[in-house]
Amino acid sequence: MRRLAGVLASLVAFLIAVVLMPGVPAAAAGLPAGLSHVGNAKQLIVVSGRSWKSTYATVRAYQRGTNGKWTQVFGSMSARIGYGGWVWASKRVQDTGKTPAGTFTITQAFGVRADPGTALPYRKVDGNDYWAGDNRDAKTYNLFQPSASAKRTWRVSQAERLAAYPKQYAHAAVINFNKPSGVRWDAKRKQYVASKPANTKRGSAIFLHASGKGSTAGCVSVSRANMVRLLKWLKPSKKPRIVMAPSSDLKRA
Repeated sequence: MRRLAGVLASLVAFLIAVVLMPGVPAAAAGLPAGLSHVGNAKQLIVVSGRSWKSTYATVRAYQRGTNGKWTQVFGSMSARIGYGGWVWASKRVQDTGKTPAGTFTITQAFGVRADPGTALPYRKVDGNDYWAGDNRDAKTYNLFQPSASAKRTWRVSQAERLAAYPKQYAHAAVINFNKPSGVRWDAKRKQYVASKPANTKRGSAIFLHASGKGSTAGCVSVSRANMVRLLKWLKPSKKPRIVMAPSSDLKRA
C-alpha cells in the first residue's frame, strides 16, 4: 500500500510539474475546444499573451480532425506583439501600438520574398506596393494598394510601403481585423476601394509576419522559419482563424 501511495504521489507531482512548467500558460489547458468564436474553422492559430501589458506571446497551431477533436500540429512558437500590449479589438485606436484581442479570419498572404508554397492567395510585393491607412479617404482605408499612382486618393505618408520592411514582411498573412467589404478595383484611379469602409479610427495593417528586432506596432510576429511553416500549413478550404488575447481572456476572444 505504501509503495502504491508513493507511486501515486510521484504521478501527481509529475502532472503538477507539467501543468505549471514555464512557457505553458494555464489558459492553454482545454484549448482550443473552450474558445468561443471558432465557427466552422478547421484550422486555428492561437496567440496567447502573458498579460495585457506584455509584448511577449506564444503561438500554437491546431487542426480539427473528422472526429471533431483538435490536435496541435507544431511545437509552441515564441512571438512578439504590439509595443502597447493588448486591447479588445472594438476599443483599439490607431497608432497606439496595441494588438487587437479577438478572433479573426485569415484569407490572404503576401511577402517581399517569393511564395513559400502556401495555398492562400499570395502576392509577392515590390517597391510600388503599399498598405493604405489614410483616414482622409475611408474607401481605401486598410486596403492593399499596388502602386503610388498619381491618381491615388490616399497619401503615401499615411501608408506602409511594404518593401521597406524586407525582414518583417519577408512573408506575412493578413489578419482580417477592421477589414472593409465590397472591395473592387477602380481602374480610373488605379486603386482598390471599398463600398463599406473600415472604421478609420481602429487602425490598419494588422498582420501575422516574420519577426524584426523586438515588439511590433500591433501585429503578431514569429520567426521567419515558423512563418513559412504556418503559411505552408494554412488552407483556405479549412476556414482558418486566428484567436488572439492575453491567456487569461482567450476564451472570451
